[in-house]
Amino acid sequence: MKGKDMVGNDLDGIPAFFLGAVVSPGYEPQELQLLKMERKIEAGARFFQTQAVYDLDAFEKFMKQASNFGVPVLGGIVLLKSAAMAKFMNENVAGVSVPERYINMMASADKKDRPKVSVQIASELIKGMKGLCSGIHIMPLGWERYVPDVLEASGF
Repeated sequence: MKGKDMVGNDLDGIPAFFLGAVVSPGYEPQELQLLKMERKIEAGARFFQTQAVYDLDAFEKFMKQASNFGVPVLGGIVLLKSAAMAKFMNENVAGVSVPERYINMMASADKKDRPKVSVQIASELIKGMKGLCSGIHIMPLGWERYVPDVLEASGF
């Protein structure tokens, strides 16, 4: 198999990518996600990143089954910016379910306090994921400046 770089030069050999894929642990039925995960492994996936996780019970249930595949899974953390964002995710992002408790926390926070509440929610989720998965990936969606706060609050 031959390839070319962006200017048309022949490439020697093939790239050695560490292939990953996505999985949605909150999507029902979970069995379908596990089947898709297995197929992705057969196709070459060597690790997984999850869709945003807000339901630790569903995540734990999923990981009990997914751990049988023996591949690393990174739990997805999306920093919530507002109650409206949480509601939007519930209505429009398949497999994501933000609990009312988190929506209410964001709704009752003053605008200036939302980042602090978001950090609190994210760190709670990360602490709950410890021991269930191989690691986390934080998706700050423009709030990169709060990632150090999330890590510190999570015990890293």
